[in-house]
Amino acid sequence: MALEIEKLLDETGWSLLRELQQNARLSYSELGQRVGLTSPAVADRMRKMEEAGIITGYRAQINLPRLGLPILAIIRLGSFAGQDCNRVATRVSQIPEVLECYRVTGSDSVVVKVAAASIEHMEKVVDQLSLHGLPTTSLVFSRAMESRIITHKMLERTESREDNTLQDEALER
Repeated sequence: MALEIEKLLDETGWSLLRELQQNARLSYSELGQRVGLTSPAVADRMRKMEEAGIITGYRAQINLPRLGLPILAIIRLGSFAGQDCNRVATRVSQIPEVLECYRVTGSDSVVVKVAAASIEHMEKVVDQLSLHGLPTTSLVFSRAMESRIITHKMLERTESREDNTLQDEALER
């Protein structure tokens, strides 16, 4: 499986992923022009990336304030003694205002991203979340950075660090 993923993530594969992350609505024809493939080759490559679990979905970005949800918060939930983190994450994920939910390490057990229509609405959501853990709420003033496009350079930096660590260990011997 790893070999198949490596084949899919050649220079063309990474170019295709970059273009899809920037605009997943591009046609196969337009994608092909941008990455140097024919439309059928793009369709085949995308299907293989989906089957390999590299591409897991295509989503629309939503302007929450335009929908009437201008209040955004990051809420950390500290666990109660003896509480099962998986159960907390499952229950919290069922609250409609919870947009994202992560199980984490450290003094908190779960971190959620929540949207609300008003401060009063947020207060009700925090009260609901407090049934599952001790909440610490941070209101979001602005988004300092858009979602990052995943590129091959990220992996190269990791590989470079690993190489440097191996070289440092060899020098220590």
